[in-house]
Amino acid sequence: MAVTPTKPIPLGFLAPDFLLPDVISGKHIRFEDIKGKQGTLVMFICNHCPYVKHVIHELAQLAIDYQHKGIGFVAINSNDIVSYPEDAPDKMQDFAALHRFPFPYLFDETQQTAKDYDAACTPDFNLFDSDDKCVYRGRLDGSRPGNDIPVTGQDMRQALDNLLGGFPISAEQLPSMGCNIKWKTNE
Repeated sequence: MAVTPTKPIPLGFLAPDFLLPDVISGKHIRFEDIKGKQGTLVMFICNHCPYVKHVIHELAQLAIDYQHKGIGFVAINSNDIVSYPEDAPDKMQDFAALHRFPFPYLFDETQQTAKDYDAACTPDFNLFDSDDKCVYRGRLDGSRPGNDIPVTGQDMRQALDNLLGGFPISAEQLPSMGCNIKWKTNE
């Protein structure tokens, strides 16, 4: 599998809306439903990616640490489940339960939401401020499977702390790296 980085696009874009099913609650969720008063983190993940598996506990811990501070969290899986059945909604539900997700886990069957966010990899992160403008589109931290760097969430935590503290977030952001989103082949 090829290692794919987050696409470097200009910051400041408005969070695209979506209406996607949450495999945890069974409800359909919009951006507005998960939006935090201070900001919102939209994460593109999946079940099978070793890069996601490597950081999944930190993603859940981030939500535990920052939701009560006014940050909304959501995870979205946009992978083609015909080619990757381990990413199907029933398996997503199991994955969310196993890792005790404190946030919705949405299934983007049409892959339109991934396209709207210009997502490229799993994990792919988009942090929005209280005005729904993207202020961070970088990595969680420097850890990757096999590189012996501990998973700390340092880069994302710095961006979240700066957002909450009213401090500028550096425009110099290192991209997230992971498996490419598994696009449907019939398109």
